[in-house]
Amino acid sequence: MSSEWPALLRVEADTVLDNDVQERYQVLIGLRPPSSPVTFLDESAEGGIGEFETENGPCYGYEALRDPELALRLFKMIAPHVENVQRVRPMGAEQSNTSLIYDERFVLKVLRRLTEGRSLELEMTSALNKVGFPHVAELVAEWRSETSDLGLIEQFLAGGVEGRALAITSLRDYFRHGGDPADAGGDFAAEAERLGKMTAEMHIALAQGFGIGPGDAGAWADVMDAQLARISHPGLDKAAAAKVFQDLRRISDPGASLRVHGDFHLGQIVRSDEGWFVFDFEGEPARPLGERRLTSSPLKDVAGMLRSFRYAVWSTMDEQEHRPLDLGTRWEERNRQAFLDGYVAAAYQEGGILPGDTASLSMVLKAFELDKAIYEIGYEMAHRPDWVEIPLEALPRLL
Repeated sequence: MSSEWPALLRVEADTVLDNDVQERYQVLIGLRPPSSPVTFLDESAEGGIGEFETENGPCYGYEALRDPELALRLFKMIAPHVENVQRVRPMGAEQSNTSLIYDERFVLKVLRRLTEGRSLELEMTSALNKVGFPHVAELVAEWRSETSDLGLIEQFLAGGVEGRALAITSLRDYFRHGGDPADAGGDFAAEAERLGKMTAEMHIALAQGFGIGPGDAGAWADVMDAQLARISHPGLDKAAAAKVFQDLRRISDPGASLRVHGDFHLGQIVRSDEGWFVFDFEGEPARPLGERRLTSSPLKDVAGMLRSFRYAVWSTMDEQEHRPLDLGTRWEERNRQAFLDGYVAAAYQEGGILPGDTASLSMVLKAFELDKAIYEIGYEMAHRPDWVEIPLEALPRLL
């Protein structure tokens, strides 16, 4: 805790989940004397914590990163070599961590959930920077305790547009006009193909940074079966899903095993003037950390992006007076194919990361798409029950 007002207090709290898994979280608390105005909290006082007694007297506690003065102080503490940082604003997007933008040049990401040793985010970003992968933000500074990564500062892509926003803009235009999605003014297919190419380049860079090994379809199926056992829903035919995963075990050429993004979707990418950029390498938050660190097939990320196209369709249909699912499916199929065209061509050009034949590639991709949909069922039931229909409607095709 810093001694000057406003004071900054960093707290680590352990919690035990229903499955007896213990997790550690980081909370940054700001402290001001009762006489000091807290004008940056909204009228509902959201972000306020309450009054405290300290050795320096009574004070009011609140969420520290809402305080511009403390946010600037924290930046200078983490990156003292960066001069003349004067303005800060919240990123404003829904994220698993807290992110602030400074002078439209830098992003400070404060990790909420802590792990012993290196965080996935810092480990992956640092490795991609070292091998010269150009589609990830440059790492500026790291914030660490003796045992854990606490946060990081990266370059900010000013003017970048999130992939989900671009896809939804394309869908809105298409829904207005109908017909062939190729004729829509906001056709997304060219961007989807470029995104596929960038995704293959990311996997090749991850193979360079962390190494590559032969794919183990049995180990992948074990992880899928473990997740299947954790998820229950009357619309999920577990026996049929288990059969798909059993078919995966029989693949003779599953391709390579390597470190992957792990939670790859349209919300994790940004389009700038320099191309697509990828962020947030923490993996799927509802999976155990041990699973998120495992090497896997690069098709796991491909499956995640393909499922994301379907999510974009459904979220845009909610805005329509009539639910044009058939139109949305046409858009999805066009962009799904464009993404796969870009990905497969670039991946096979480098060689060594995908199954050698089309049938094996399709089987591995199908298993990972099903695994992703099952994950989504569990996630939506826990966080957004109204959305569970989205992964459930994918099951007949995948099974």
